[in-house]
Amino acid sequence: QVHVVESGGGLVQPGGSLRLSCAASVTLPNVERIYEMGWYRQTPGKQRDLVATISSSDTTNYSDSAKGRFTISRSDAKNTIYLQMHDLKSEDTSVYFCLVKWTYDGVQHSSWGQGTQVTVSS
Repeated sequence: QVHVVESGGGLVQPGGSLRLSCAASVTLPNVERIYEMGWYRQTPGKQRDLVATISSSDTTNYSDSAKGRFTISRSDAKNTIYLQMHDLKSEDTSVYFCLVKWTYDGVQHSSWGQGTQVTVSS
């Protein structure tokens, strides 16, 4: 299994910055590799939407709303990714979830974290 923990959420004023972290802990000995990690967000009553993803080869993908304001990066050694968010807007208020995609015995799996709340308000 892969255990996922997010941190770094909080209250920030419009125009401010925040950095989220997501750490993946591998608890199964045969997990072959983590091949993608990413951030998604969800507000009550709405679907969970992509924010940004990063692959094991450092290929990144951003939603249109995240482009130019958010940057996703990763630390190989710690199976950790970060989401640096700048110029935050009220519409960025959401619960941010981390998704980790991994393979086990050749089969693809995914694990979600519990989420971290980001509130953008004055």
